[in-house]
Amino acid sequence: MNGSIIALDQGTTSSRAIVFSRDGDVLSMAQFPITQHYPRPGWVEHDPNELWQTTALALSQAFRQSGLSPSDIEAIGITNQRETAVLWDRASGRSVYNAIVWQCRRTADICRELEERGLGGYIREKTGLIIDAYFTGTKFKWMFDNDPSLRDRAAEGALLGGTVDSWIIWNLTGSHVTDHSNASRTMLFDISSLTWDPRLCDELEVPMNILPRPVSNSELYGKLKPGIPGLEELAGIPVCGCAGDQQAALFGQCCFEEGMLKNTYGTGCFTMMNTGSDIVRSGNDLVSTVGWTVGGKTVYCLEGSVFNAGSTIQWLRDGLGLFEKASDCDVLAESVPDSAGMYIVPAFTGLGAPYWDMDARGLICGITRGATKAHLARAVLESISFQTAMLINAMRSDTGRSIHQLRVDGGASVSDFMMQFQADILDINVVRSSTPETTAAGAAHLAGLAAGVYSGTDQLTSLWKTDRVFVPQIDAVRRESLMKGWDDAVKRTLMKP
Repeated sequence: MNGSIIALDQGTTSSRAIVFSRDGDVLSMAQFPITQHYPRPGWVEHDPNELWQTTALALSQAFRQSGLSPSDIEAIGITNQRETAVLWDRASGRSVYNAIVWQCRRTADICRELEERGLGGYIREKTGLIIDAYFTGTKFKWMFDNDPSLRDRAAEGALLGGTVDSWIIWNLTGSHVTDHSNASRTMLFDISSLTWDPRLCDELEVPMNILPRPVSNSELYGKLKPGIPGLEELAGIPVCGCAGDQQAALFGQCCFEEGMLKNTYGTGCFTMMNTGSDIVRSGNDLVSTVGWTVGGKTVYCLEGSVFNAGSTIQWLRDGLGLFEKASDCDVLAESVPDSAGMYIVPAFTGLGAPYWDMDARGLICGITRGATKAHLARAVLESISFQTAMLINAMRSDTGRSIHQLRVDGGASVSDFMMQFQADILDINVVRSSTPETTAAGAAHLAGLAAGVYSGTDQLTSLWKTDRVFVPQIDAVRRESLMKGWDDAVKRTLMKP
């Protein structure tokens, strides 16, 4: 089937490969879990070699399951967990430290030091970001501070570093590059000039010679090199599209027009709005970021991040043992008419936008003797929608735009209960895509544009289909009461003065 594209999706909990037809249909998929390492409370790591090996294995298996020949594959696109920092030896290709994952909070003290030095304004101006342990730059600084010998090796040109996209592309092709969307998440990148910022690299003591070359999101990065075990027959296929997972989802949702927005319900929740060619500076502590650069045109976005969404459902399942599979959470939640006044703020690793409190921790409030596990399950699903609502309300304020539709995707978006509650609490239509694989589809679309499979975004828009539209069903009084309860719960959680 000529015109097929393989998308590699290296995520926080798994590595996947999906083979798409030219028409956007999923032909095959392979997925392998990623081991989570928690060396200390609040620390999260991955083994970079496992990230690469599972990605290569998924690519090999998905291709074989598709029944296609190598000549049918036009291109490979990549999407990835963002902000996670990887450092490796240039000669051996082996990582020199575990990858520090985006969720990790170990660099909170470094962030506080940067704030005390008065760098917050400069960082916001240049990168569009807020100083937080979430972003990559402080993770690199921690690695070099923790092992000073690494800084010496970097000075000698022996080390390379980057986010996960760089690590995967380097292993596939030998090219050391990063796309603009991933670069914009490092707190080292000037999103106006689309270049590394020398002052920020100096302030964070990150040697610029380890950093990859910034490239657009849809161009040839290199071809699959020969000799990769299990991938020999795919050698020579172009790797030519890449975006961080949230930008890829926005692209895959065909949010090409200014003002369109999506929310991805995964381990965390990530809301992005296309702001066109303008960098919108948030007055509500959202971040400004690069959406993508395609055909020489850069699109910017406003973004808000919820650190714990699907991970909260996993906590109920694995930590508390309340049910055996995630879908059971919906069954429990729908067995009661409301949460009986219970709210949960899942600040397991601090709170993201619009609060940005690294020290906040989880809270359950409003518990009475009549509370059951069903009420807790409902409160968890509602908490994900509440957090998303806060982000979208901030976007309304920042842009002055009326928002009428939210496009949704991600694993947890299969919850009809949560999507309906999301529509209710936002008072807008929530539109679920017919394919939950919008992140991978975005990577495939970007690669397909570069490879000439697609002529432009109009063709991509024609491939996008709706699964279901959720329409608001509660009145303004009920909505206001629910949001007031959430706001009160969050205030009890915050550690910031």
